[in-house]
Amino acid sequence: MCGIVGAVAERNITAILLEGLKRLEYRGYDSAGLAVLDAAGQLQRLRRSGKVAELEQALRETELGGRLGIAHTRWATHGAPCERNAHPHLSGNELAVVHNGIIENHEALRRRLQAEGYEFTSDTDTEVIVHLLRQKLDALGDLAAALQAAVKELHGAYGLAVISTRQPDRILAARSGSPLVIGLGLGENFLASDQLALRQVTDRFLYLEEGDIAEIRRDAVRIWDVTGVPVQREPVQYHEGAEAADKGEFRHFMLKEIHEQPKVVQRALENRLGADQVLPQAFGPQAAELFARVRNVQIVACGTSYHAGMVARYWLEALAGLPCQVEVASEFRYRKVVVQPDTLFVTISQSGETADTLAALRNAKAAGYLASLAICNVGTSSLVRESDLTLLTQAGPEIGVASTKAFTTQLVGLLLLTLSLGRVRGTLDGELERTLVEELRRLPTRLGEALAMDPRIEEVAEHFAEKQHTLFLGRGEQYPVAMEGALKLKEISYIHAEAYPAGELKHGPLALVDAHMPVVTVAPNNELLEKLKSNLQEVRARGGELIVFADREAGIENGEGTLLVKMPHIHDVLSPILYTVPLQLLSYHVAVLRGTDVDQPRNLAKSVTVE
Repeated sequence: MCGIVGAVAERNITAILLEGLKRLEYRGYDSAGLAVLDAAGQLQRLRRSGKVAELEQALRETELGGRLGIAHTRWATHGAPCERNAHPHLSGNELAVVHNGIIENHEALRRRLQAEGYEFTSDTDTEVIVHLLRQKLDALGDLAAALQAAVKELHGAYGLAVISTRQPDRILAARSGSPLVIGLGLGENFLASDQLALRQVTDRFLYLEEGDIAEIRRDAVRIWDVTGVPVQREPVQYHEGAEAADKGEFRHFMLKEIHEQPKVVQRALENRLGADQVLPQAFGPQAAELFARVRNVQIVACGTSYHAGMVARYWLEALAGLPCQVEVASEFRYRKVVVQPDTLFVTISQSGETADTLAALRNAKAAGYLASLAICNVGTSSLVRESDLTLLTQAGPEIGVASTKAFTTQLVGLLLLTLSLGRVRGTLDGELERTLVEELRRLPTRLGEALAMDPRIEEVAEHFAEKQHTLFLGRGEQYPVAMEGALKLKEISYIHAEAYPAGELKHGPLALVDAHMPVVTVAPNNELLEKLKSNLQEVRARGGELIVFADREAGIENGEGTLLVKMPHIHDVLSPILYTVPLQLLSYHVAVLRGTDVDQPRNLAKSVTVE
């Protein structure tokens, strides 16, 4: 999604701003712009619809320069993706603002400010911020005081930066629900929404916390917390290895990316949650209107993304009350499909260039679907460009061929979609919605708790080193999780693995069970637990070895032939996301023990761009 870069220095900073925007391109955007204070102290702005390359070309032609400035890449939520809606936004040619997030009360603020004579030139929610700031600056005379007063009137999520001709030596920034980081230099300082944007100029960073306001000058940084009290944030130094293309302290990219999941899930939630609801605008400016008309959902994907779609089917039908079909893209594109009225066509892809999924989307455009929505990790991909609505998963670059963090963020995105559809259509219980939004906020912490079990999972992996076959079992929405666990194991360890609904054991797979066939089971503490326990007894009665990932309150214990990994308790709805993590770790450690190429398993490619 949107990206912010800012700089104040004794040198021309336009090249720094531009390079920072380029480094944020992976997040996805549809316009770019910058504003600087020139040598005469005047505010100069340059914006372009499209890619950063368009802005770069325009910058060459204008030779715009300055020692203080802010820049932005925008992903449209309020207002079409065009130049007049691109950031930065100005007020009176003396204030400029860039903003990530969504201001929920922008309509009321707009009406009030228009009544007071402020002229709006865009359709964005962001423009209310810059006019509100100007109002406060006129009254208070100090930019920091104006920002502190203004944010009290903003409801929603924001990470923002502002510069002013009245105080031309500083950048002001504020964070609420959207990340901001300050880069520390020698006689110069920087601001960004992601440290990646600033790695070319510094390796020392201050991370703003929720509610912080910061004043950034060339030789000083001041920060106030949410109560207005001055605070110190400890600098963090990054060395080479912090980049996505470096394994850092980890042996393999896959392990690094597994451990990044709490962070990337947090990023996937940023700017998308209100006080007690998911914000439909996160899917696009027309999302709420389209969602209200949806009566059916068709999901199409491949591989790991297909498993994410299968989990979503349980959510969409149980929580949003919507019939949902999920199909493998390579099958879907070659059969005659009966399209139900008002069906939302959802594609899921890490790369956004998967050939079969893209072809299915293109076929769907002529088939009479209500609209198309892409859940994807690459904002510049073909799938994103060709879809009506988009939710970027914000997983960041994923190097390992076996998808890990891309899968969990896809699940997060699909749950956000479910909750949005349920709210807009009035089919989701309000109390349950509030509970799930709060559980989503806690999800990164729960994922961290699951990662802390890594040593125990490494011990369990030793039981697989000489095995050639494995069964994975799950019930309900855990069945697709079992499928994903089996896929991971076969991808990187080359052990033959299959997944079944646990209730299907006696319908055939039980014939395979013996002491040489480990059976991996996911067992959250839900309404299907007792039935699952019966399935486990069927395995034990035939001498099978059980590896059980169970809720610590499930009443399952270690015993002869049973290896238990106790999982943190989590709400049933979010359990598929949590239970995915230990299966990833299990597959990783088994592959290491067997000496396979973890990051680049044989015969596989990261992005399947051919049939």
